[in-house]
Amino acid sequence: MTIKHNQQIQHNHFRKDWQRRVRTHFDQPGRKSRRRNARLSKAAALAPRPVDKLRPIVRCPTIKYNRRVRAGRGFSLAELKEAGIPRALAPTIGISIDPRRANLSTETLTANVHRLKTYRSRLLLFPRLAGAHRKSDSTKEELAAHEKGETKISRKVHAVHPIIDEGKLKAVGEVKRSEMPEAVEGGAYRKLRDARSEARLVGVREKRAKAKAEEAAASKK
Repeated sequence: MTIKHNQQIQHNHFRKDWQRRVRTHFDQPGRKSRRRNARLSKAAALAPRPVDKLRPIVRCPTIKYNRRVRAGRGFSLAELKEAGIPRALAPTIGISIDPRRANLSTETLTANVHRLKTYRSRLLLFPRLAGAHRKSDSTKEELAAHEKGETKISRKVHAVHPIIDEGKLKAVGEVKRSEMPEAVEGGAYRKLRDARSEARLVGVREKRAKAKAEEAAASKK
């Protein structure tokens, strides 16, 4: 309730002994070790399956952030179809799916299809039942090589497939001075504004030039 006119001053309750109820977080080093042990135990329980799911490469929304890439919710159905992975099989082998997502550019479609094919080529699928080999399972030669210890399995998906732009963006690092683009004469902002102005006023200027030419032709007569 706000104070209006000549009303009584409200009684503010500030004597709550709040210092006795303050919650501190001095146990963060212990929590850090517990979280790490929990991750290791989860990886050991899921082995040899990967802990993380494979996520697609997507662009951040809005013009301000669309130069950045990040992990998306899931792969679209078109990407799974291009990679040759059935929709029902994808969740069982650690691939996340987002059926509502649509591909608006060929760039992301190509990058994510390559990401799926690379992941599928490195994946080993054991038969659920002994002797019952299915078409989607790994070949007997690959399984035999794994039993001999010739293959290396990584439990973290993102360690093998980091989220980087495989098209336009380069790897993280400093840009050399020789790779910097040359400065635009008069300034890039001024050049963009002039180009915008010319595009907007092209019709007006053509009409004005035509009227001027007709007026000059009429004056000669």
